[in-house]
Amino acid sequence: MTIHIHISEVAQSHFCHLIDKEGVQNLALRIFLDNPGSPLAEVGISFCPPGEEKPTDLMLSYDSLTVYIDKLSAPFLDEADIDYKTDELGGQLSISAPKIKGAKPTSEAGLFERVTYILETEINPNLAHHGGMVKLVEITADNALVLQFGGGCQGCGMVDVTLKQGIERTLMEQLPEITAIIDSTDHTSGDNPYYSER
Repeated sequence: MTIHIHISEVAQSHFCHLIDKEGVQNLALRIFLDNPGSPLAEVGISFCPPGEEKPTDLMLSYDSLTVYIDKLSAPFLDEADIDYKTDELGGQLSISAPKIKGAKPTSEAGLFERVTYILETEINPNLAHHGGMVKLVEITADNALVLQFGGGCQGCGMVDVTLKQGIERTLMEQLPEITAIIDSTDHTSGDNPYYSER
């Protein structure tokens, strides 16, 4: 199996700096996926000390860096792009891996599957920046979606704006058969409820 992962020169330099700080000779990196091929897929990067590579791993060699990819993750990491971006606040890894979540459900797939895919790939990553998430609870007989918010979105005073201007617009533009979006969340409970009695 042949795959291509682009690691920018800046990212390679960043990884080499981290490896040098570990003080272990021939230390490599391992890139892997949690939940490969699903909407919950996430990229992980760790050190791979000498001797800890597996016989089934794919090895990728860069100018001053060796990377091991586990066999199950490999097809989903093909064409990934890893960069390291810096600004006045510091630096951050940027990972773009278009295949990690698997194929987008086709128009023939069930509405539940298509809605869940959009929630997990487009909406929840944005909500996660604020410690929140949303899940699909059910679809009514007339194609209304019943959603439930969690984390930082539960009890948030801006949840109506998020629902109407973000989530509802995104879902209804992509899936015009949806007739309505219903928020079933109990916003009076949770760790920091917005609507609790003062």
